[in-house]
Amino acid sequence: MNQHEQPAWLMQHAKTLRKQMTDAEHRLWYYLRAKRLNGIKFRRQVPIYHYVADFLCISSLLIIELDGSQHQQAEQVVYDQKRTHYFEFLGYRVLRISNEEIFNNISGVLEKILQGISQNKT
Repeated sequence: MNQHEQPAWLMQHAKTLRKQMTDAEHRLWYYLRAKRLNGIKFRRQVPIYHYVADFLCISSLLIIELDGSQHQQAEQVVYDQKRTHYFEFLGYRVLRISNEEIFNNISGVLEKILQGISQNKT
């Protein structure tokens, strides 16, 4: 199965996640949607094999993952590391951003994203 041939259940799961975005996801999506960030195209809740990436900039192979407080729990940390390694194995760079950063320093978050994109182009 290639990246574009996703199982129906995963496609449905991604669609559900797009409809039930967290407050942090909504806030970041406001700045990323419709090429608002320097004309760069992003997609949200994108199925990639058996995972769903929060946000994806396909042109620079950058995945943005938002982490709420549940991501500090030991089993979630292990799961997140596994996901990150898998995405990196596929050639993506993963940028993890805490929900706290989204709400308290959105300009810093956007700068971090732009830096991540420029690093991937070099």
